[in-house]
Amino acid sequence: MSDPKITSFSEETELKRDLGLTEAVAIVISRIIGSGIFRTPAPIMALVGCTSLFGLVWVLGGLVTIFGAVIYAELAAMMPRSGGPYEYLKTAYHPFWAFLRGWAMFFVSETASIAAVALIFGEYLNALWIIVYGEPFDRLTLFLIAFGTIWLLTSVNLFGVHLSGVVQKFFGIVKVAAVGSIIGVAFTSWSTGNWGNFFDPLFPESFTGSTILVVGAAMRYSFFAFSGWEGATYIAEEVKNPRRNLPLSLFIGIAGVMVLYLGANAAYLYQLPPARIAESPWVATEVMTVALGASGGILISVAVMLNTFGNVSTQILCKARSWQAMARDGMFFPSFARLHPRYKTPNNALLGQAAWSTVLLVFAILAENSYEVMIDFFSATSTIFNVMTFAAIYVMRKKYPDVERPYRAWLYPWSLVGILAIYLVFFVITIITAFVPSLIGLALTATGAVYYYFKVGFTRRAPGTGTPV
Repeated sequence: MSDPKITSFSEETELKRDLGLTEAVAIVISRIIGSGIFRTPAPIMALVGCTSLFGLVWVLGGLVTIFGAVIYAELAAMMPRSGGPYEYLKTAYHPFWAFLRGWAMFFVSETASIAAVALIFGEYLNALWIIVYGEPFDRLTLFLIAFGTIWLLTSVNLFGVHLSGVVQKFFGIVKVAAVGSIIGVAFTSWSTGNWGNFFDPLFPESFTGSTILVVGAAMRYSFFAFSGWEGATYIAEEVKNPRRNLPLSLFIGIAGVMVLYLGANAAYLYQLPPARIAESPWVATEVMTVALGASGGILISVAVMLNTFGNVSTQILCKARSWQAMARDGMFFPSFARLHPRYKTPNNALLGQAAWSTVLLVFAILAENSYEVMIDFFSATSTIFNVMTFAAIYVMRKKYPDVERPYRAWLYPWSLVGILAIYLVFFVITIITAFVPSLIGLALTATGAVYYYFKVGFTRRAPGTGTPV
């Protein structure tokens, strides 16, 4: 159980506050820029089929992310506790909902995301291998590469958050440089670029109800590309001056990534026609190969590999803190609560996370479109808990009006109303367009109710503590 003296609104912690604003921003950037910008343009373009809707999907993804950060910034500054959304849900609602969200994160969404990005690391290594040797990997080799990536980076995170912070800063710089190089090279390679690609076709043949469905379906991949923006809130107890640095890290990191994403997608279109983007899972490599030849493809494949490698590291670092926070409150596997006596890292949670990611990786590698299947699997489940987390700001203002709020959400309540409306529409479209994967994810989430009933119980707990009342 949590120490009753340490509440959701306190900065007291057993963890080490070794991360400053720079590291927090690097974590936000590293969590967002992973596989998405290099892998999701293909399924998005394949769905929408024209450049106007392609751009709309990316702009909407960025705007929704910014409005989400507006809400999270108030919650993070008010509750600087590790676990991020888990902590917000636990304090706003009955602890069961926070538990179920954590259960879904562990068994459905977050570990699946680790597996998905590890697969993209393997895919871009495969692209590099094809350029150099002309032969692709078989699926077993791809699995072993992703498997090794997950376990190697889990091992790095076992030895203290300071080392992990150094790793995050390094990969944060690499990620910005990689996306920036794609933009720079693409737009300076005039001999291969073509502005006509932006208009061929500009609009769909007709606007019907199915147009709304395909845009909504494409948003799954845009949201995934922007996902992870709340990453710094998971390690709030290891950030210095969290009431100031957490909101700042969200806004600085997200704004920078949105600019890079829009620039990268424009660069892809300048070098490749829409039809070719739709058929290119390794779009960044193809763009650089067109612009610079084989050497360009090799360089960007290496850069993307570094990006995805760093993103897996950041996910492993951040997400394990949620499982540790839940276990600390008596709402998850008890062994996950323990910290390493020397490094103060949640090593049991890290190892359990890696083990389940491996299980999901096995299932993913057996699917024809492994990456898309992973995203479809957890999108509906994640949306439900995102809606509940955003709505927590309304609940918290009613339940705890006198709690210190160093930051207040911009344009509230309209910012909240807008983002809730968008997510609810997105949820309905996701259920329609990815029914079976969504159903599997929701069913697996529901199994958490059984665990909670037998292992935790529906005892009402004091807000912000693990203490029954």
